[in-house]
Formats: sequence, C-alpha cells, structure tokens
Amino acid sequence: MTAPAIELKGISKAFGPVQANKDISIRVMPGTIHGIIGENGAGKSTLMSILYGFYKADAGEIWINGQRTEIPDSQAAIGAGIGMVFQHFKLVENFTVLENIVLGAEDSALLMPSLSRARRELKALAEEYELSVDPDARIEDIGVGMQQRVEILKALYRGADILILDEPTGVLTPAEADHLFRILEGLKREGKTIILITHKLREIMEITDTVSVMRRGEMTATVKTSETDPAELAELMVGRKVLLRVDKAPATPGATILQVRDLHVTDDKGVERIKGISFDIRAGEILGIAGVAGNGQSELLEVLGGYEVARGEVLMNGEPIDLSGSKSDGRSRRRRGIAHVPEDRQREGLIMDFAAWENVAFGYHDDPGYQSNALLMDNSAIRADTARKMERFDVRPPNPALAAKNFSGGNQQKIVVAREIERNPDLLLVGQPTRGVDIGAIEFIHQQIVALRDQGKAILLVSVELDEIMSLSDRIAVMFDGRIMGERLPSETDAKELGLLMAGITDTGRAHGVGEVEENLAHAGGDAAKEV
Repeated sequence: MTAPAIELKGISKAFGPVQANKDISIRVMPGTIHGIIGENGAGKSTLMSILYGFYKADAGEIWINGQRTEIPDSQAAIGAGIGMVFQHFKLVENFTVLENIVLGAEDSALLMPSLSRARRELKALAEEYELSVDPDARIEDIGVGMQQRVEILKALYRGADILILDEPTGVLTPAEADHLFRILEGLKREGKTIILITHKLREIMEITDTVSVMRRGEMTATVKTSETDPAELAELMVGRKVLLRVDKAPATPGATILQVRDLHVTDDKGVERIKGISFDIRAGEILGIAGVAGNGQSELLEVLGGYEVARGEVLMNGEPIDLSGSKSDGRSRRRRGIAHVPEDRQREGLIMDFAAWENVAFGYHDDPGYQSNALLMDNSAIRADTARKMERFDVRPPNPALAAKNFSGGNQQKIVVAREIERNPDLLLVGQPTRGVDIGAIEFIHQQIVALRDQGKAILLVSVELDEIMSLSDRIAVMFDGRIMGERLPSETDAKELGLLMAGITDTGRAHGVGEVEENLAHAGGDAAKEV
C-alpha cells in the first residue's frame, strides 16, 4: 500500500492553560487535496504550524512519506518538501516578486546568479501551474490575489511536494478563489499533496477529496468529501445543528437615517475613486453594497467612518456631516451615532499588540462607564465590560488580558463586532463582517446584524461575498468604477444579474469603460462572463 504523504500521530500542544491540540492523529494521502475545517480557535492553524516547524509539539510524531521525521523548524520542513502559505502573507512589501521568491533561498553571497536562476525557474513554474505574475513588480503594487500566487511560487521554488494553505481565500474575491482552485487542481494533477485549512463549506465540497473536522483542539471526524454534505460538516464543526441561511423577517423601514448626495472622493494620487454617488438608508433596513473589491466601496466606508476627505453632502438624521477634514474624524462620527466595523480588522480595527480589554475601549475610552474620574479611566470596569462582551459573543479564549494578536482571526473579528454593535448605534457601517470567520461565528454575526436592524437601526453592509449580500440585505446597490450601477431587491434579482452590474454592464446593456469591464468580468464570476 502507498504510504501517506503525511501522518501525524498523537499530536498535543498547549499554550499555558489553553490546550490547542489534544492527541490528534491524521493521515493525508499523496496526490490528494485534504481539507481541515473547524471553528476559529479549533486548533487547525496550530496543528499545521507544528507540521511546518513553527511550533514544537508537546507530544506526538510526524511521518513524511512513511518515514518518521523530526521538524524542529521551518527549514527542516522545507527540506522535507513541505511548503506553507499563511493566512497573512509573509512577504516584504517593498521587495519585488523575484526578490521575495529568492529571499532565504539564495545560492550564494552573490545575489545576481540567484536572481537569474530564479527568473528562469519562476517563468517555468508560472507556465506549468497557471501562476503568471510579473517578477519585477513590487509586492506593495500588486493585489492580494497576485500576492498569494507569489507565496505559492515561493513554496514551489523551494521544491515543495506538500503544500499547506491556511485560509487561502479569506482575502480573495469569489472569482479569485475560483482561479486558485484551478491552480490547486493543476498541482494535484502533477502529484502534489495539498492541505487546505478553511472554514468555508462551499470550498470544501468543491475542491477537496477528503475532509477532517476539528473541534476545540480535537479531531472529531475524517470523511470522504463525496460521502458528506454541508449540513453534516457544520454540525461536526460546531457540535450542534447550524442554520446555513439567514433567518430574518421582512424589513419595516422607518425614517431616513443617512442621506448621501453627489459624493466624490479623490485619492492622494489624484485618481477619483468615488464619482458622484447618491443613496439613502432608512431605520430598520440593511443596504448591501456589492461589487468587486477596488471599485470604491472601501473609500465609501472610510468617508462615512471619518478618515477620508470627500466632496458632496452627507446627512445623518437630517444634520450635515463635515467632509472637509477639519471635523472628519471617527470620534465625531461616534458621537453622531455611527459605529464602524472596518474591512481590515488587523490594520483598522485593532492594535494587535494591545490586550483585548484595551481594544474594546478604543474609540469609547471617554464613555462615562469607563471613567474613574475626570482624568483617569477605570481599567477594572473596562476589563469587566470586556469579559461580559466576550461571553455574549463567545470569544475564545474569554481572556480580556490576552493580546489581540494571540486570538484567531475569527475571534479578533468578534471583538471588533462586539465593541461596535454593543454601542447601540443609529447607523452601523460594516465591511466584510465575516471575512476569515468560521460557520458558527458567521451565523452568530449575521444574527447580531439582523437583530440590530430589527431594533430600528440602519446598516450599511459592504461585502465581496455575494451570498452574504443577497441573504442579509433588504436592498442591494452595485458599485463599479466608483459609481452605483443599479439598485435591486434581493427577491427580484440573482447572482447573474448582479455579476453583470459588478462588471459594469448597465440595465441597457451599455458597458462603462471597456478595458475596466474586461478586467472586472474576470473577477465577477463565470455566470456573468458567459452571459456577456
């Protein structure tokens, strides 16, 4: 019989009192795509970090291709033919693609021969695996989809036969994710072994041959993907039945909360990112903004959140908001009843080295409940409030003193969502609310957003997940190239029509900016491209 490409036997790992992995055993056969799923904090990334040499297991054995193998560090893992693409990329942003590929794998002290060889091999790898990327482009100038290709090329350049991908689609659009899957299928055909860590059941069902389920640091099941279904996997992950759709009553909109009129935003390079958009949001409704990333949605959230200057008119509860920059800040927005869950929790929502309780206080440190007197904050009160929020939002581990960087991505998101929703805002701005979040947490966050709507609050939702937009929104506006191309009711549209609008095709069939339309069609998805 063929030996497993990877076999882990009795792996255990603890971080202080937290048992991240407990007596885990798993076998991954060569030339297959093996999925590992579980809630945030289930121990998936810890297990793979042990395999890659980032952590050393407290107990257990690692076997590679039938041989027991010691992996004390990542260099040993690379030597054993293992490559890993992390959820948050390990790239030097001001280096070129080629320099990042070579970094740490130079042939000698003379860099030029290494770069020349890498350029040749990079071209061959790119052609073989559909991983084309400009070798001379700087990382800071290319999108996240391209950056992920660079990470995969780095691993292949170092001779990886086993490739671990940790939440690889967390920062990708649906179409970029589909292209990644085609790349993985190509790697599989070439005999590579793929381990895919994800929380997205659609991806598991679409791409994997076998799936292992983890819950609270233990392995609960390993099944053939063809012999299971999303409902069963969700229950194995969470330990209970999970509603795989958003359960909400029809909206009952009230008074207009937010009015946006002829809004323009120009970036620091003089490029107009938002081109005269107008819309309203009423109390008790969710307006979803659909669109391929980079078409003005981020700038819209930044303007309304208070850290981007704009031209035009924005009214909150009938009163104008200053967009000139003099009073355009987050504090004034919060005082006007605007809460903001930003798109990038690590860059904009949290200070990663600070404790959870400190992050919960950010932006709200002048709250009377957080003050011991006119000059000092009551840290004990903040810690107690953070503990209550952690319990209500099921943040794991529920430790207010733990630094934000030590929580999994989904639990980091829960901290941000709890901080903003618990402030009972009139308007919630929420960007990519479930990016990198597991199925149980997705269900919970969606419930909280709908509950806020049902309390008569207005919600502006930005998401690249079209399923999320269609299931949560009461109205959907589609943005392309800084403009709103159309507005739809979820009950009266479908993914194909929205995909066309996302690609710049209007109701009349007229295309805006042919070059941009061609580029965006590739991102909008197969149905839209076929329709055009």
